[in-house]
Amino acid sequence: MSEKFIELGLSTAVTNAVVDAGYTTPTDIQQKAIPHILQKRDVVGIAQTGTGKTASFVLPMLTLLEKGRARARMPRTLILEPTRELAAQVHENFEKYGKNHKLTVALLIGGVSFEEQNKKLDRGADVLIATPGRLIDHFERGRLLMTGVDIFVIDEADRMLDMGFIPDIEKISSLLPKRRQTLFFSATMPDEVARLTKKFLNDPVSVETARQNSTAETITQKLLKVGNKPFEKRAALREQVDAAEGLKNAIIFCNRKRDIATLTNSMIKHGYNTGSLHGDMDQKSRMETLAGFKNNEITFLIASDVAARGLDIPDVSHVFNFDIPTHAEDYVHRIGRTGRAGREGVAITLVAPADMKYLDQIEKLIEKKPEWIEKKKEDKPAKPAREQRAKSNKAPKPEQKSSKDRSNVEKLDVKENKVSSNQNTRQKSRNKNQDALPFGQSDQVPAFLLRPVRQAS
Repeated sequence: MSEKFIELGLSTAVTNAVVDAGYTTPTDIQQKAIPHILQKRDVVGIAQTGTGKTASFVLPMLTLLEKGRARARMPRTLILEPTRELAAQVHENFEKYGKNHKLTVALLIGGVSFEEQNKKLDRGADVLIATPGRLIDHFERGRLLMTGVDIFVIDEADRMLDMGFIPDIEKISSLLPKRRQTLFFSATMPDEVARLTKKFLNDPVSVETARQNSTAETITQKLLKVGNKPFEKRAALREQVDAAEGLKNAIIFCNRKRDIATLTNSMIKHGYNTGSLHGDMDQKSRMETLAGFKNNEITFLIASDVAARGLDIPDVSHVFNFDIPTHAEDYVHRIGRTGRAGREGVAITLVAPADMKYLDQIEKLIEKKPEWIEKKKEDKPAKPAREQRAKSNKAPKPEQKSSKDRSNVEKLDVKENKVSSNQNTRQKSRNKNQDALPFGQSDQVPAFLLRPVRQAS
């Protein structure tokens, strides 16, 4: 079964680790990119998320690194990632596929002490995985030299562009040796990213496995109309979660961090096992939350777009867009968290009336129109509570009676009316007589006669 990977030119140690991890057949991007990387060619790889891009450069790098040794503060290879989570994920890939190697892998990301990272650099790093900001910090502190880098990887280049890292990448590239191998991976190829490939790469091989911005056929995409009010959207989300078939776990995306907190509290209040992930969390909390989700300790992960790019959680059954993304490309990356590695997945997007312009942009980008979920019609719509209360305050209707009962009731009513009429007549006569009496002879007593009389002293 491992012969397919051996045919790509990978070493036996790497191939055995891949098979031990449960993979037997390379993906399209791996088949096309790995042979060129092993030949030490510069490569531009364009592939949609969830197609095995990370392994397509990790596996050949491990094979190439079997020869040589790292020196203190001079890493042999450098991989740039836009976020801490992506950097940590690449680190996990090197640990998994490099278990038969004795390579030192250093991870330079924010939220972790400089001291521990310096110790790794001082021992010498075969592989240095970093976010641009933290890498520049180490360099400016004099803790790092980059003149020994043989392989330079820019991963998620379009995300780097979105996050404003292009100036940092240009600065880092100027610190690297001219004679190096550069690997450039991205899900999309905007004009600015294309300009960088011409500037940083030397006669690169272009590898593209799918139309840019296409979505995997294994993902069932659906849309749901909701109201603009937040409580309406939260109720609609819970209905879809409860109605979802085969839901094992789900990532729920929000556009704003404050909405993540509100939705997380709401879901927990309604009894759902929920965690949250966003950029303001400290690194320890972020990693613990991700680990809990991967280990099925957390069922629903409510996240910002920090989780949309490159997080490799293979078995996510559903993705919910609580907020429709304002950038159409983010939709592709969000729903790409499900339906990975040939698995089936479901992506449901809540669409408020004000979101239609964003939906139009998404449908134009992916060249597909997801189907709308039809709401179930209720037999009788529930009346508002105010109307129910008004109804309950009305006097009850009299019970239906037989003709005999009605006759008796009528006779009784006539008798009572006569008695009541006589009483009223007597009362009016008494009042009339009282009014006709001279002052002081009626039943009424003047108020001044009731006052107490003072005793003379």
